[in-house]
Amino acid sequence: MVPAIYRITLLIAVQLLTLPLHAQTTESLSGSIQQMLAAAAPPFVHSHDLPQAADRLRALYQERNFAPIWQQSGRPTTQALRLVQLMRDAEAYGLHTREYDTEWIDARLREPAAAGGTQAARSAELDLAFSSAALRFVTHLHYGRVDPRAAGFELPAPRADLDVVGTLEKLASTSDTRSTLTAIEPNFLHYRLLKDALARYRTLAADESLATPPRFAGRSVRPGEPYSGAPALRRLLIALGDLGDDEAAPSSNESLDDALVAALRRFQERHQLTADGILGEQTYAALSVPLAQRVRQIELTLERWRWLPEFATPPIVVNLPEFRLFALRSMEDRESDILRMDVIVGQRFPPTRTPVFVADMKYVIFRPYWDVPDSILQRELLPDIRLSPGFLERNHLELVRGEHDDSPVVPPTPENIAALAAGKLRLRQQPGEDNALGGIKFMLPNPYKVYLHSTPAHYLFKETRRAFSHGCIRVSDPVALAQHVLRNAEGDWTVEKIELAMNGEPNQRVDLVRPIPVLILYGTVMAAESGQVLFFEDVYGHDRTLEQLLQLQNE
Repeated sequence: MVPAIYRITLLIAVQLLTLPLHAQTTESLSGSIQQMLAAAAPPFVHSHDLPQAADRLRALYQERNFAPIWQQSGRPTTQALRLVQLMRDAEAYGLHTREYDTEWIDARLREPAAAGGTQAARSAELDLAFSSAALRFVTHLHYGRVDPRAAGFELPAPRADLDVVGTLEKLASTSDTRSTLTAIEPNFLHYRLLKDALARYRTLAADESLATPPRFAGRSVRPGEPYSGAPALRRLLIALGDLGDDEAAPSSNESLDDALVAALRRFQERHQLTADGILGEQTYAALSVPLAQRVRQIELTLERWRWLPEFATPPIVVNLPEFRLFALRSMEDRESDILRMDVIVGQRFPPTRTPVFVADMKYVIFRPYWDVPDSILQRELLPDIRLSPGFLERNHLELVRGEHDDSPVVPPTPENIAALAAGKLRLRQQPGEDNALGGIKFMLPNPYKVYLHSTPAHYLFKETRRAFSHGCIRVSDPVALAQHVLRNAEGDWTVEKIELAMNGEPNQRVDLVRPIPVLILYGTVMAAESGQVLFFEDVYGHDRTLEQLLQLQNE
């Protein structure tokens, strides 16, 4: 007797093969496709598709004299069946199957054949559904689903670097559908690593045995102390990769033993927590985040990675929620070839957040003046200036008439302080040990007046979450960054020469031989080459905003 599963499979295969056979002529099918595309809103083009989606569909079919693309001799092509299978598995890319009409397509594939003109219209609809879904899938994979500017990210204008029509034509003829799609995804290692992490975390999220460890009594559980939730914690940390099976104590052990403490430290490091091995409130909160929510974090970050432009030269990248800078030495984003350092970014409040944007670094200034932003002047400094006549001198601040470094300094008379408050004069801090910019600033002209610089407040780098600035980015190793950006500049910019310049003549400008693109981005997850997956706090709430935009798109 034939097993039931094989009978079902055979039945589906027979239905597919007996779909639209030859009930319609090629001419009537092409005529139906042409008629449907002539409509102002062709079938299956969604309201949230790119504005040019309908034009691209028309161009695609016009090249083929409106012949069907995904059907041959009345049957779906092998390429169509492969493609619809990948669209059913859109979650593997961080996308969602429901956006690609796969349920409708599957239902239509299983319908019995009709006759005459009805069959021509139904086959035309099926072909257009395939093309519309494929166009949407290709667009989402390459560009993302949301315009970054709608999410408040000032990235370059929407790219036109993908031949969408040519890609659909290739998908309709290729024997390797998956590789064709891979070729249009972002071409950098850490995107691929994050996509691999997505598959892993989906599996973890589906594992019902990975429950949140139970609450503990008191404020925390310290190393060596008893904890009834130790077995559940042990299972979770093994699944997450923070604790090896060979390191784990017997599952009945109900204490925070040495191996569990070491695993907790690894977990804490991955989640931007103080790595002390203590099970406290913040660590428990991170352990309690549902794994399905971690999956969503990865999906949202993959969406943002698709927004990123291609660079002609190795960029400098700052990931704001990670509080880290990455200076690429080559176009390959291999960790061994990247200069990395901690940074301090803008505070959480909207006026002081560091924006997301791209700009070119063009020069550096050693021992810079600090031009005090008007927002800081008005909110923080003017009351002290008016209250204490010696405040300006004690803090090496001076009033300047004019916009240039050689503009005249004027005395702090009551009249001039009133002019300062009215915006007719500016306030700046002289170069020196207490200068807010430290010994160097890295200039990337942009409308936000945000730049990178050193800082005298080194103690702040000891914090794990470093949102302390008024918007500019403070770097922990300015000498290493200067050596990186000046490696092709005139003169031999050694460490010694850079340190001398940072303590030498004020306001020395050095132009870069060629601009270096700087990308300020926002991703709350990072997958490392080691296999670790690092999660960061949504410090500015951009994940919440993106989630809302995606929900609006699906309504």
